[in-house]
Amino acid sequence: MRLGVCVRCILSSVTTLNEKSALFVFDCPPGPETFVIELIDDAKAAHARRILSGAEQHKIHVSGIVVRGSTPYNQVWNFHLSPDSITFFDFAVEVCDASIKYVSEHLDDVGGAFLPAGRWCPWRSHLLREIAHSRQSQPWHNSE
Repeated sequence: MRLGVCVRCILSSVTTLNEKSALFVFDCPPGPETFVIELIDDAKAAHARRILSGAEQHKIHVSGIVVRGSTPYNQVWNFHLSPDSITFFDFAVEVCDASIKYVSEHLDDVGGAFLPAGRWCPWRSHLLREIAHSRQSQPWHNSE
């Protein structure tokens, strides 16, 4: 299974931000770090906007497959979430919960006992805002 995660990581690591994608920033209190995700599905982007507006009260936490390597919109971190794997959840199993910093510090262990299958679902993840983007405004960053 770990080999499958590595192959998926390699295939997913070529991230090209397009005009239709949407970028969102989340944090995982009590940690101060923020993380940017790219949503490429219109329905998921609409769901994220409902979370930000307060209309969505249930599936409000971020989950996705960890991919090694930074992206132009999330350069501070040595990993990102595969855009096609991102979902929102209400409750999840403990085995996929971790802070942003912890995932970064233990990236070599992702896919084994830590974050099996590479799935990260930080229970305290909290969407903060959407980032406006265009090809002309690259690079993106997640600083406040």
